Amino acid sequence: MNILLLAPHPFYQERGTPIAVNLLLQALSKLGHTVDVLTYHEGTDVSYPGVTLHRIRKPLWVRNVPPGPSLKKILCDLIMFPKALSMASRKPYDLVHAIEESVYMAMWIRRRTGIPYLYDMDSSLARQVAEKFSWLGFLLPLMTRLERAAIRDALAVVPVCDALARIAKEDGANKVVLLRDISLLSSTSPEDLELIRTLVPRSESPCFMYVGNLETYQGIDLMLDSFAEFQKAGNPARLVIAGGKEADIQRYREKAKKLGIGKSTLFLGPQPVNRMSALFDVSDVLVSPRIKGNNTPMKIYSYLASGKAILATALPTHTQVLTPEVALLVPPDTLSFAAAMKALAKDDSLRLKLAARAKKLAQTCHSQESFQKAVEELYAGMPEALT
Repeated sequence: MNILLLAPHPFYQERGTPIAVNLLLQALSKLGHTVDVLTYHEGTDVSYPGVTLHRIRKPLWVRNVPPGPSLKKILCDLIMFPKALSMASRKPYDLVHAIEESVYMAMWIRRRTGIPYLYDMDSSLARQVAEKFSWLGFLLPLMTRLERAAIRDALAVVPVCDALARIAKEDGANKVVLLRDISLLSSTSPEDLELIRTLVPRSESPCFMYVGNLETYQGIDLMLDSFAEFQKAGNPARLVIAGGKEADIQRYREKAKKLGIGKSTLFLGPQPVNRMSALFDVSDVLVSPRIKGNNTPMKIYSYLASGKAILATALPTHTQVLTPEVALLVPPDTLSFAAAMKALAKDDSLRLKLAARAKKLAQTCHSQESFQKAVEELYAGMPEALT
């Protein structure tokens, strides 16, 4: 099958959606499909049999495009749209695989060329924009109608989690195929392990670790406030934060100092994915304090496979994958989160029990093999849908 895959983000970069797209391309390549990928000007090239990368021209003054909705993204999409339409007009593609907001480009391509599309739904675009830019709330009804139209016009909607699958079904999707993310853990090199152990020396006190970006919706403020409350009660521990842009790191480092936890809070900055196992090796509890959103953070699947206990907020973003059997889930407030930190710090058996159950779930449901099988089943149904 000849596929035009629209990836409206920097690619490849080691962050959520680009990682998921990279996994998808590997799977499609193994299945023997021919894929043209149209993506932004930023990112590192990847190479797989049958996969060709195409990039938009660089918009003036646009660099370091962040995750989520932004003016930079809009400018890139305005350049990407005519290029996508031109590519679809010049080559007889069987299908457009549209990631995130590129589904609106795919809708237009379908109406101009007749090429059908899949909607790879990593988030609810309408809700995401309304959450990040509250002053645009008046546009939510219009954005919701546009999203519903994109869902209904698609051959199939491919959500990454149950919450998005429910939205797609309620909005009248022709077909919904759940394609969850998977663990990204790999064996760690002795050099990486030595480096991380140097940065995070072993200690008798427990180590809480957060991995990911430092956007507001991730709940970093909640995590820092809770850790400060936890330490006020005389509980020795360390909090290690891996990831984030320099400006965000500086802002939160200042907050940690003001809270009196500066000496026990360590900011490592961005770390490559292949160091994740080494990071987890020096931790006791992995933390996800997210406070907004309905899609499951990709890191959760690596957390599950880590062999370490998980602490997360009891919100749909987590509970559609995590259960009380595999993680400690608490309300997103400071006192509840601090109490959960204390419970996990004091109870070795609880940590071990949660970790063992989580790892079993990851091996059973969220492996590379399960992802490859899901992509194969998704595309196996496409020839029938296209006839």
